[in-house]
Amino acid sequence: MRLDDERESSHIESQRGMGGGGFQLGGMGGGGPLGLIFSLVASRFGILGIIGIVVVMMLLGGNPLSILSGGGTVAPQSAQPAATGESAIRDETDRTVAKVLGSTERVWGELFRRQGQTYPEPTLVFYDRNGMSGCGAAQSAMGPFYCPADRKIYLDTSFFDELATRFGAPGDFGMAYVVAHEVGHHVQTVTGISDKVRAAQQRTNEAGANALQVKMELQADCYAGVWAANDKNLLEPGDVEEGMRAAEAIGDDTLQKAAGQRPVPETFTHGTSAQRMQWLKRGLDTGDPAQCDTFAG
Repeated sequence: MRLDDERESSHIESQRGMGGGGFQLGGMGGGGPLGLIFSLVASRFGILGIIGIVVVMMLLGGNPLSILSGGGTVAPQSAQPAATGESAIRDETDRTVAKVLGSTERVWGELFRRQGQTYPEPTLVFYDRNGMSGCGAAQSAMGPFYCPADRKIYLDTSFFDELATRFGAPGDFGMAYVVAHEVGHHVQTVTGISDKVRAAQQRTNEAGANALQVKMELQADCYAGVWAANDKNLLEPGDVEEGMRAAEAIGDDTLQKAAGQRPVPETFTHGTSAQRMQWLKRGLDTGDPAQCDTFAG
C-alpha cells in the first residue's frame, strides 16, 4: 500500500504496559446466550474469540457454561490509556494501522457528508495480551474487536503475525482489511444498524441470532471494501489479492476445518470464506455503502 503520504489518525491510544485486568464478563445489555456472547466479544474479527474466552475461563478455574447460562455480567468498564496520539505509536506496524485509520476517517467523513451527516470518528486502542474495554476485559485470544459501548477498536497487533503465519495471509492490505472491518462495525453502530440487529437477535433462537450476526460481519467486510474503493490511490498491485486471501483464511468453514471439525453452518457467526470474499469484493467493486445490504431478502 502507498501510505507514505497518508496522515496518521490522532485517535490512537495505548494500554500497553498496564498489565490489563483479570478476566471478566463485559456487560452491554441483552439477555440470553447470544446476547451475552455478543456483548462479551463485541464485534470481533474472527471466530477465535469465543474459543479463547472458554479456554481462558478454564485456565482461571471458571465455568465456561456460565457464559451459556447468561450469568456473570458486570458493568462496562474502561481503562485510562497509557499513551495517546503519536506517543502511542511503538513501531512501523502501529504506524501503518494509524495511517489506515486516518484514511478511513477521511473516506467515511466524506461519505457521511454526502448524506448531510457528520461522521463521529472512532478511537483505536493498542494493547498487549490483556486490556480493558468498555465491554469488559480485552484478551488477545478474542482477536481484534470493536466495542459499541465506548465506540473504540481494540487491537493486539500480534494478531497480524498470526494472520500471516497461521492463516497464510501476510501483507499490509490484509492488515488494513482488519482495521477497516472493525471501522465497518463502528459505521453500523453510529447508523443504528447494530441496535436493530441486537434487538432482532433477542427475538429469535440461537441459530437465527447467529445468522443475523453473519449478516453483520459480511456487511462490515463490504464496508471495508467500500473504504478501499474510495481511496484507490493507496492500492498497489497485489493489494486486493492480499485482502482476498485474508478474507478466505478467516471464513467460519475454513477455520472449523482447520480445527479438525466438520463445518456446521448453524454455528457460523462470520460467514464462509466464499461469502467473506464475495462481500469484500462487492465493496471494492462498487465503493457504495448502499450496495452492502446483506440483510436484503
